[in-house]
Amino acid sequence: MEQIFTLAFLTSFLSAAVSTAIPLAYASMGEIYSEKAGILNIGLEANMLAGAFCSFAVAYTSGSLWMGLLGGIVGGLAVCMLHAFISVRLAQNQTICGIALNIFLLGISSYFLKILVSNNPAFPQVATFPKLAIPGLSAIPLIGEALFNQNILVYILYLLIGISHVLLKHTQWGNSLTAVGEHPRAADTVGIRVYRTQYLAAAINGMLGGMSGAYMVLAQLGVFTENMTAGRGYIALAVVIFGRREPIRAALAALLFGAAECMQFRMQALGIDLPAQFMNMLPYLITMIALLGSIGKQRDPESLGKPYIRDAR
Repeated sequence: MEQIFTLAFLTSFLSAAVSTAIPLAYASMGEIYSEKAGILNIGLEANMLAGAFCSFAVAYTSGSLWMGLLGGIVGGLAVCMLHAFISVRLAQNQTICGIALNIFLLGISSYFLKILVSNNPAFPQVATFPKLAIPGLSAIPLIGEALFNQNILVYILYLLIGISHVLLKHTQWGNSLTAVGEHPRAADTVGIRVYRTQYLAAAINGMLGGMSGAYMVLAQLGVFTENMTAGRGYIALAVVIFGRREPIRAALAALLFGAAECMQFRMQALGIDLPAQFMNMLPYLITMIALLGSIGKQRDPESLGKPYIRDAR
């Protein structure tokens, strides 16, 4: 009986950790493309908020989850392209731009939410994507329920991780992306279109960030609330660093941080007597410990966060 309880607990915990990790994995996957191209986007929180709000608004008004997902992608894309325009075309400080967008989206999403729900006496909700069990794989003990009895957005992420790994590691385009992030002037000299490459990387970042926010609405909660990302964009940045800007490593790092966030609730369920404040800070504490452990184990792209001005000497 005890073994059955332990297996059920671990299965439930792993399933919750995977579900919590998905938004982090989507956002960090997009940021990997951006940082490989030399663009540091601190505004992941803004991307996720835009994706979450737009997916909710479109799904609520259209009644279609897939239209909601498309709305979330477009919302994240719009915010990230604004960041890219300011960072690449105007050559402004990328960190300040990202922080400003985070603050801006927090305010504007709350404002438009009030407009959207002003005529609705009950807080509006939308449906969520159903779980789709993969025959055979979902029956594997422990990991089957967690990995192969998920919604369609989780399976899309699995594909994107594999595609991103191949693109970044084993294609000419991936090499060009890395060259732009390392030494844009040298890349420009050999015919690589630096600005186009950076805009494309930013677009990918925006779309994946938008999907991250859309997942929270369309697969987890079915609602949009003010500041619903609650700092997850910053944790996604930590995932990128801890995962050394590699898709598979980043996905595993996202799972680690997802497990850390779930742990606070599971410890309370087990009756472990710890202060509520400690439980709330546990995911961020583990994030800090993980980052401290990664010091000295990786190197940032040489031109990360530095605007490239083609005519400058």
